[in-house]
Amino acid sequence: MSRIFLAGASGVIGQRLIPLLVDAGHTVAGMTRSVTKADRIAELGAQPVVVDVFERDALIAAVVEFGPDIILNQLTDLPDDVNKIAEHGDLNARIRTEGNQNIIDAARAAGNPRIFAQSVAWELPAGPDAVAVKQLETSVLAEGGVVLSYGQFHGPDTYNPDAVPAEPRVQIDRAAKRTVDLLASASGIVTITD
Repeated sequence: MSRIFLAGASGVIGQRLIPLLVDAGHTVAGMTRSVTKADRIAELGAQPVVVDVFERDALIAAVVEFGPDIILNQLTDLPDDVNKIAEHGDLNARIRTEGNQNIIDAARAAGNPRIFAQSVAWELPAGPDAVAVKQLETSVLAEGGVVLSYGQFHGPDTYNPDAVPAEPRVQIDRAAKRTVDLLASASGIVTITD
């Protein structure tokens, strides 16, 4: 089985991925920038790694020390309140550009494990986030990685806990299970929807 460095382990999909990955026999390092979330990551079965993706040198050191076969980048910078998404456009764009590049640099330093990175299956309105998504996808594919292009999440703990959003969409637990099933995928863009 693989050693998987999961960036964004304390997020909505990250917390669902950890037990699935562990149950499948993988060894998981769960990255979070929040010390307060490290205990939850450990409870789920991963080795907590507290590091900020924007602290490039610390990130590289953490990834090299763990020695992953796969880096699973599930990082976003989104607010808890769906009505404030527009206010986070620049922050989310930064995590998809600078943050993703730091993940790539860490992967290179650690012997080039396969990179899987979260993207979106719908067309974003013109702006920094749309540009960042294209940049993330291009850079991951250039490394021989896999872009996980998710539909809008729905289900517990998502922006759509009770309602089913417009297509493309994917139930959050199905998205997590499908992600684990796709870890042997060839390089390319994989769309994950209901």
